[in-house]
Amino acid sequence: MTAPLYEVRNVGKRYGSVVALQDVSFTLNAGEVVGLVGDNGAGKSTLVKILSGAHEPDTGDILLDGTRRNWHSPHDALQAGIETLYQDSGIAPDLTVAANVFLGREILKKGWLGRFGFLDEKKMREDARRELERVGIAVPSATRAVAKLSGGQRQAVAIGRAVAWANKVIILDEPTNHLGARQAGEVLQVIRQARDKGLGVVFISHTLPHVFEVTDRTVVLRLGKVVADRSTDSFTHDSLLKAITGLK
Repeated sequence: MTAPLYEVRNVGKRYGSVVALQDVSFTLNAGEVVGLVGDNGAGKSTLVKILSGAHEPDTGDILLDGTRRNWHSPHDALQAGIETLYQDSGIAPDLTVAANVFLGREILKKGWLGRFGFLDEKKMREDARRELERVGIAVPSATRAVAKLSGGQRQAVAIGRAVAWANKVIILDEPTNHLGARQAGEVLQVIRQARDKGLGVVFISHTLPHVFEVTDRTVVLRLGKVVADRSTDSFTHDSLLKAITGLK
């Protein structure tokens, strides 16, 4: 039996006397979108921080491709191919689309110019356009400032950057928050492209229609515990809401 792409087993996390997660197990397969849902205080943020390497669990194990791993920082997870996009998206609005795609990974010119810190902007523009087109993102120009794009396009660029650099897992925290229907649709299409590329996608959202539209499986957290983990199409909107709130 093939091991999950990414997994936490029996993870626990406390902050002083507060139990944030208790005996949580979570799996993600390649080419799968898993929805992670729960009310405020359910433990979603803590689990995301553990998955992304921002926090270390107090108990339990993290496994990537069936091998136990220990993330001591988000950089460790990044190096292993795990990209995380938080709600603020990390987009620099005054920079171009190309500069945002390569933010923190800038390409230097070859030779002595590169040694003095000069960027190869032509290659960055070409590579950014190619990578975004590959995941189905259409932007007017790689040289356009992100501030001039629509909200959906900005978020799509942020996700496209994650897709371009990730080779294992993408964790998306409320990527459709505050977007209109058309813009959210653009973002959901990029998520499908990431799945089709064979990446594992963790999709955290309070917008249940988007969870139903794009996820293959849904994991429900409540008060720091997993209370449901099954195929998304086995839920109705009402049954998923009841699982989240604990109401009968």
